[in-house]
Amino acid sequence: MTAATLRSSRFKVILAFACIYLIWGSTYLAIRFAVETIPPLLMAGVRFVIAGGLLYGWLALRGETMPPTRRQWSAAAILGGLFFLGGNGAVSWSETRVPSGLAALLVATIPFWIVLFDWMRRGGTRPSAAVLCGVLAGFAGVVLLVGTRGPEGGIDHAGAAVLVVGPMAWAAGTVFSRRLSHPRSHLQSGAMQMLVGGLALCAAGLLLGEARQVHVAAISMRSILAILYLIVAGSIVAFSAYNWLLQASTPARVGTYAFVNPIVAVFLGWAFAGEAFGPNTLVAALFILAGVVLIVFSRMRAKNGGAERAAASRGRAA
Repeated sequence: MTAATLRSSRFKVILAFACIYLIWGSTYLAIRFAVETIPPLLMAGVRFVIAGGLLYGWLALRGETMPPTRRQWSAAAILGGLFFLGGNGAVSWSETRVPSGLAALLVATIPFWIVLFDWMRRGGTRPSAAVLCGVLAGFAGVVLLVGTRGPEGGIDHAGAAVLVVGPMAWAAGTVFSRRLSHPRSHLQSGAMQMLVGGLALCAAGLLLGEARQVHVAAISMRSILAILYLIVAGSIVAFSAYNWLLQASTPARVGTYAFVNPIVAVFLGWAFAGEAFGPNTLVAALFILAGVVLIVFSRMRAKNGGAERAAASRGRAA
């Protein structure tokens, strides 16, 4: 590999990490702006139907799709329901009641639920002591955050409850996805999940009467620009960067977005939406982020150690 090629490769990796760090971190503020004048579930549904359709069409034009099987569509329906209806739908609805920065902090609990669900499944992986400490620290932060009182006020309990269920749904999808059938292309699989999940969100919004809340003349330009940003940057650009990084880097390093996104979201909410961020919230955030960091880096060390032991074993066998 030439020096120019190496520099180009490093630049692509840095750019892709910037996408998942900054773009995904900024989507919480964009969701807040979008739901100001657009009902939340319909907003999210339209977002993912358009994004999934555009991504699937682009892949088809490039010849990178294969006709999905019935099992693959069934898997897309399950995961689309968990990831987008359960996960993103919860965030979108809750941001009508909860500041975007606090929503991001509660969504950061996804790794804690993944650890627990992976442990609970048959033949699951028992977490290490360090990972368990991370889970306990994270949930302590959630308790502090939900019970916050002080100059910054208290968090809406209904919004907080939904924001606890949302990460659980996303974590369940992450654990279940390993056992389901997927197309060879990760991007095609993601596009299918967006399409099905987006349709489920639209159906849920209609069942809850959100159509009556749509007043076209009242939709602000800020909401329109926010949903366009969510479609193009959040759902297509950052998602594509994430999938590319899974091939170009290690899953553990890619997983660092889990504790960077909330920091970006909290800062943007404070800077551009005037969201309060007092000492009680700061302490809760430190507990949650410390828990995520501990889980991510503990797993990184465990995987590196496993790779080294495997290499040593191959060396001895040789």
